[in-house]
Amino acid sequence: MRRRAFISLLGGAIALPLAARAQSESMRRIGVLMNTSADDPEGRSRIAAFLDGLRQLGWTDGRNVRIDTRWPAGDADLVRKYAVELVGLAPDVLMASASPSVAALRQATSNVPIVFANVIDPVGAGFVDSLARPGGNITGFSAFEYSLSGKWLELLKEIAPSIVRAAVLRDSALTAGIGQFAAIQALAPPSFEFSLINMSDPSEIERAISEFARQRNGCLIVTASSLAVTYRDLIISSATRYRLPNVYPFRYYPASGGLASYGPNPNGDFARSAAYIDRILKGEKPADLPVQAPNKYELVVNLKTAKALSLEFPATLLARADEVIE
Repeated sequence: MRRRAFISLLGGAIALPLAARAQSESMRRIGVLMNTSADDPEGRSRIAAFLDGLRQLGWTDGRNVRIDTRWPAGDADLVRKYAVELVGLAPDVLMASASPSVAALRQATSNVPIVFANVIDPVGAGFVDSLARPGGNITGFSAFEYSLSGKWLELLKEIAPSIVRAAVLRDSALTAGIGQFAAIQALAPPSFEFSLINMSDPSEIERAISEFARQRNGCLIVTASSLAVTYRDLIISSATRYRLPNVYPFRYYPASGGLASYGPNPNGDFARSAAYIDRILKGEKPADLPVQAPNKYELVVNLKTAKALSLEFPATLLARADEVIE
């Protein structure tokens, strides 16, 4: 072999490993802990919004970032297991959907930055010191303030003025579940009656709704939680079966057959979370990034469900609705 050819060949052999190593070193890693199953359309929609947000900022999975995603489907044991798994992969930053995911990741690490979306009362849950100055390794995007919860009852009274009772579905294990119910109670008339239904057991949900519906002039209010996402089809079908006017915090409930919703669009916060992930990957610290509130709330109503419940939306409500599902 000629000397020049040999040197060229040797140079190429050295360059290839160096190039490969450089590519490996430039590849960043993001761990994502969702709160739904992998085949849940709502979960897929949220992760798609997140990935699209990253792409717009120059991050593409498999090119300059590796994204590891876990889907615990609301199973508390899997949430904890997957949190440990993701931290064990040595990510540069973690993304968490809803309070249970944040709590599990917080327990698994105090060093890896964590960005959350769709979390209610992150201060009360102990995730951050304050909204303006989170401190520690966690920041993100809150779902809404508790005061919004009172508007759900106001909305139902506008749709069904005869209601005098409400079954409130909540996750009693969450601080946010207690806080949302307190806000609903605070804005209710003094004589209004409430029944609490815990969402931890799907068979108990249907039984409790059935029992509540034995008396007239009742309605159903579903507070925000991971369990409410997991069991939404059961909750919506039960509300329709027992002819209870029903209201929810997010659009995907009336889109799946619920009566009405008022609240933020979770996809928007997942897209916005990509910007915080980008800033952290470029060197900023979660402690310096304030927790942000939603920038829009939307009213969504379902005409088909209203007809099935023999209800008619007031014209004034329809006029201010952001979306009317027919």
